[in-house]
Amino acid sequence: MNLILQSLNADRGAIDRIANLAGVAAVDISNGGRHAWRCDGVDYSESLKTLIDAAGYGARIDCAWLPAALKLGDFKLLAMDMDSTLITIECIDEIADMQGLKPQVSAITEAAMRGELEFNESLTRRVALLQGLDATALQRVLDERLQLSPGAETMLTAVKAAGLKTLLVSGGFTFFTDHMKAALGLDYAHSNVLEIVDGKLTGKVLGGIVNAEEKKLTVERVCAGLNIAPSQAIVMGDGANDLAMMKIAGLSVAFRAKPVVRAQASVALNFVGLDGILPILA
Repeated sequence: MNLILQSLNADRGAIDRIANLAGVAAVDISNGGRHAWRCDGVDYSESLKTLIDAAGYGARIDCAWLPAALKLGDFKLLAMDMDSTLITIECIDEIADMQGLKPQVSAITEAAMRGELEFNESLTRRVALLQGLDATALQRVLDERLQLSPGAETMLTAVKAAGLKTLLVSGGFTFFTDHMKAALGLDYAHSNVLEIVDGKLTGKVLGGIVNAEEKKLTVERVCAGLNIAPSQAIVMGDGANDLAMMKIAGLSVAFRAKPVVRAQASVALNFVGLDGILPILA
């Protein structure tokens, strides 16, 4: 296995200490402002991975274990969660802030993302709290609070250049995913539709809820339409509702994710930006 080490600010000494645990030298592959090192041909074991991952996390260094031959061009699709993955915020929490209800809604969001609360129930409860809110609040969130996660544009530029299609699949809302699809030139987007009547949110969503199973089915549908296998997809997410689609992917990436997601993903990016997948698949 190859071990890729990345950090925003770790010194070479910290990198070498982790490389020494792996029993190999760390080669500097930093590029374009991304600080990365590769340890080739590590004699992999689960116990070694546990040791190195813990040391890396303590030093704020991301550690990625991959077969040596795996490259970005081996994949055909990048599927991304939106809230707290492609963008820095949870849109529903920020919408709720317009009602003075952010703490209540955020608590439900957190429980759902940790896998402690079934997603359909969590979304239904959260959206119900928005009943009566003027729909202009959505535009305010978009204009005032929505920001891309670090490295998002660099990642997308490289992914598109490598010929991959892009899918945004979210348990959030079409108001935001449609905007992101257009603004970033993404190929596909799928999310929930908020019901709006007379300019007010009704506290309901229209149609089926985009939950964990629907996210997985969406990835499968897009792959089928592209005539590729899910194993040719990279899937990125942060919450428990992303796990089902991550499990069918050829490479799953946990981005600043909840512990339950980090534990099950192929790769966890805890400290660097979304463009951290580029040194991994170089």
